[in-house]
Amino acid sequence: MTQASEKRSDSAVEFRDVLIIGAGLSGINAAYRVHERNPGLSYAILERRENIGGTWDLFRYPGVRSDSDIYTLSYPYRPWEGERSIADGGDIRQYLVDTAREFGIDKNIRHGVHVLRADFDRTQDRWTVDATVDGAPVTYSSRFLYLCTGYYDYDGGYTPDFPGIEEFGGTVVHPQQWPQDLEYAGKKVVVIGSGATAITLIPTMSRDAEHVTMLQRSPTYITVLPLVDKNAQRLRKVLPAKLAHRVIRQKNAGVALGFYLFCRRFPDRARKLLRGLATRILPEGYDVDTHFNPSYNPWDQRLCVIPDADLFRAIKSGKADVVTDHIDHFDSAGIVLKSGDRLDADIVVTATGLQVLAFGGIDLSIDGTELKPNEKFLYRGRMLEEVPNFAWSLGYTNASWTLRADVTAKSVAELIHYMDSHGYTHAYPDRGGQTLPEVPALDLQSGYIQRAADELPKSSTARPWTFRQNVLLDNIDARRDKITESMKFGTAKVGSGVSSR
Repeated sequence: MTQASEKRSDSAVEFRDVLIIGAGLSGINAAYRVHERNPGLSYAILERRENIGGTWDLFRYPGVRSDSDIYTLSYPYRPWEGERSIADGGDIRQYLVDTAREFGIDKNIRHGVHVLRADFDRTQDRWTVDATVDGAPVTYSSRFLYLCTGYYDYDGGYTPDFPGIEEFGGTVVHPQQWPQDLEYAGKKVVVIGSGATAITLIPTMSRDAEHVTMLQRSPTYITVLPLVDKNAQRLRKVLPAKLAHRVIRQKNAGVALGFYLFCRRFPDRARKLLRGLATRILPEGYDVDTHFNPSYNPWDQRLCVIPDADLFRAIKSGKADVVTDHIDHFDSAGIVLKSGDRLDADIVVTATGLQVLAFGGIDLSIDGTELKPNEKFLYRGRMLEEVPNFAWSLGYTNASWTLRADVTAKSVAELIHYMDSHGYTHAYPDRGGQTLPEVPALDLQSGYIQRAADELPKSSTARPWTFRQNVLLDNIDARRDKITESMKFGTAKVGSGVSSR
């Protein structure tokens, strides 16, 4: 145990069979699946924020929305009832609140709990979790620890060191820390960045701002989805809600995967297709090759989605534009570019990316010995080698986060059931000394991924140590893989070590 937890008596420690960290998309789903398969076990969700929602509670910038269709982002057991297929952030947040309330999950959430560290005691096969509530230390204990913390730092996003930014006389805002009283109507706005956040902000802000400019160093591939899926609406009229939801969800997941595989297999054809889409919608003669035709292949970095082509239409209306250039420095009135041009601005939004953070910044240890995530292989994308009774929810980068989070949640719930039914008190993946070829866990060339390459766990091309981006194969594997493959199970013997087999 840690020093902090040793100072408190056992009566001061709240015990649950399963502790889930995070009450966002993954955490609410994890609670549902764990309880569904193991109704006799106790669980609690520890959530640092005062609200349910995770990402969807944190991000409050104008126009925040899903960057994939809501039918695959929502849960398979609770149909999405809204009309839009690309949902607003507020609607997604309310969906999570309603889901937690409907299934009684909200009663098991402890809000305002900032988890700092977790240590696994092999003599008892117990996790001790140290946290603070309003600055005061608290301790929890559990048999199984399930991190649903996402993969980025909630405390702050990534902002490059822009020369002279302190001289700028206007307002600088990062979308992750958006002030709700920011007034941008009638103002000149420059949004630095070209990812999902930037392309969401610009159409929304352009409705009221004097003008919005997207300043990018290099282009991003963009595709278009309908804001309202008419085929989905037709199915919902003729089929029962749950059946319609399942059909739409599977169809959309299949289409998204198919397009991803097409892009990877035929990059030149995919590039031509995406360029043609932009050319058809943007004004005649628009310089598509400068602003929307990246040098890399489709899906080397994440492909962005715009509903009803809203970004292209904002550009076509003249309320927004794109500048592809590099920043030389800021001055009091705006940004001077390396080309010699300048952009005057009242507000600059640094939509420059996330700070990747493994395990929500929680320090993990076993018997007091620190665990270093980058030294461990991921097992089936959800567990760490040689770390007992532990799981991490990590979604897809090429599809809705929930699709993989649900595969993980069902598998974790099944593992816990297997352990209980066989009398085991611990389980962990073990590669038996096998040397594995290493590949990045997140196979993207995006800047925020590359900056964190040395912080994330390792992956391999050898099963079951792969972290694939293929929902179809993952679902097939989840049905046929043996739960005991490359796993060690055992029972704790308090005071005399651990027996394993």
